[in-house]
Amino acid sequence: MSVTTEPQFPPTPMVRPFSEPSRGLAHCYRELHLAATGTAEQKKALGDLRMLPRPWDPTSIREPQLRRELWTWLDQVVDWLNVEYVWDVVGIIPPCWPQHPHLVHEIAVLADQRRRAGLGFTSDALEEWHRYSLPAFTERLRTRLKDHCEEGHSDWPARGRHNRHAAEHASQQRDTAFSNDEALAKSTRRDPSETLRLHLVDTGHLTPEVVDLETGEILGDGDE
Repeated sequence: MSVTTEPQFPPTPMVRPFSEPSRGLAHCYRELHLAATGTAEQKKALGDLRMLPRPWDPTSIREPQLRRELWTWLDQVVDWLNVEYVWDVVGIIPPCWPQHPHLVHEIAVLADQRRRAGLGFTSDALEEWHRYSLPAFTERLRTRLKDHCEEGHSDWPARGRHNRHAAEHASQQRDTAFSNDEALAKSTRRDPSETLRLHLVDTGHLTPEVVDLETGEILGDGDE
């Protein structure tokens, strides 16, 4: 009589740890922490705080090596997400994610929020990430990609409409609309010197009245 045995698998951890950012990115986070909570002297030493690289906003990182470190970290996070949190194929982040700007922006934020949640001294932030951040990202992923990129990267379906938007005649039409609106605003704008002369006063009526402070003339109700 044959005996059926369970297949043997090499021992592996039940869960994989979250991918930690590189040394360069960790330095960015230290500077950002000082910018938020440091002393006046520490903040001054950082220079222009508006120029500090923010890993959750890839466009803020201009140094080439640091950008490469960010892409490497985000790719590790994508692999971690696909293994640890995806069971059905519809939730998989495709390998062509770097060719989808909307995914690049969102994955950067998702990775940063997961990093912060993991640093908490309670589970509250991680529960928020599980309950809101990750499901919301997954839903947007499904809505935007639909069935594209299942077998390989698909070209941008909206490229034709974008090209029409960027065409010269369409740009001129929008510029004309902007100019017309600007001209209308100028024609209806009240003279600043007149505005300074007018004042709302309570004369006992149901609504305050507008009074010319130079002449004392009552010009009408304030809500006219």
